[in-house]
Amino acid sequence: MIGRFVVIGLVVVGIAVLFAYAGGWLTPHALTPAVIVNTFEQVSGGPHPGFRRNHAKGVDVIGYFDSNGEGAAFSKATVFRQGRVPIVGRFSIPGGQPHAPGASSPVRGFGIRFQLSDGEEWRTAMVNLPVFPVRTLPAFHEQLLASAPDPATGKPDPAKMQAFLAKYPESAKAIQLIRQSKPSGFESSTFNSLNAFRFINAAGAETSVRWSLVPSLPNSSTNSGPDDKNQLFDALIASVHRQPLAWHLIVTVAQPGDPTDDATIPWPPDRKQVEVGTLTINWVESDDTSPARDINFDPLILPNGIAASDDPILSARSAVYSQSFTRREGEHKTPSAISAAETAK
Repeated sequence: MIGRFVVIGLVVVGIAVLFAYAGGWLTPHALTPAVIVNTFEQVSGGPHPGFRRNHAKGVDVIGYFDSNGEGAAFSKATVFRQGRVPIVGRFSIPGGQPHAPGASSPVRGFGIRFQLSDGEEWRTAMVNLPVFPVRTLPAFHEQLLASAPDPATGKPDPAKMQAFLAKYPESAKAIQLIRQSKPSGFESSTFNSLNAFRFINAAGAETSVRWSLVPSLPNSSTNSGPDDKNQLFDALIASVHRQPLAWHLIVTVAQPGDPTDDATIPWPPDRKQVEVGTLTINWVESDDTSPARDINFDPLILPNGIAASDDPILSARSAVYSQSFTRREGEHKTPSAISAAETAK
């Protein structure tokens, strides 16, 4: 009996140690998920209880994905079998401010959960950038600090950003590419996976891929002024009420030598691209009432037939998303900036 209690005690202690390590208590100077989330809170004047620590402001959507069957040659995931699967998604802007004006950033985010017929899920979190601005978690953390608004000016300190770019030349190149792209409304933005993944087909063959959602609507530039609050979201809501919105899911196939561990580098434009289906949005809803509010769009929640690449940012993103989710789910929920009344217009 004493031995049994000793074993139970060791298990309890082991679990406590794991929680302490995950929370960063045993390694206070390590760059843990908790440290990254703390930094998000710091640079956004937070925390803002109940909201995501990044992409806090958003609006939720419901729709479906129609697969044309072309993806089955590359992946055995049931989402690529010919047919339809329901999706729940969320459009957002970056940052931890839940009431930030739409003009605060040119970046648009789109998180999606594909609900597959076999009970599996595919979750993906995409943005409208052509490349990711950093290669590693330390670089991401330093970029957060460098781009934080100076309390005196309300804008980032140029000297800090220059020092960051000098330290990480791959980020300097990536940001040059990013600055060449023009922001548009949610409904006419192309959203990219940025990170590489592996598709595995029924024969076990693996293919490195990236994917994009390309809109059916033509590009519409956004010239929101500094006083804009919800104009970007209102335009999306009005578009969905007029007619369903559609995006074509395009898979880009890597060739030998294309980097799969560095999302700051674009693949050459001549790479094979395969359209594997169409995603349609036909309903829009507030965070206050939508199930998407409580979805963690973890990019490593993948169905059989899709696997992570060797990109270290993927596991870092997954861990930080989990930390953010755990915090906000334990907090009181306050109303979203995009209310249910607004989405019903």
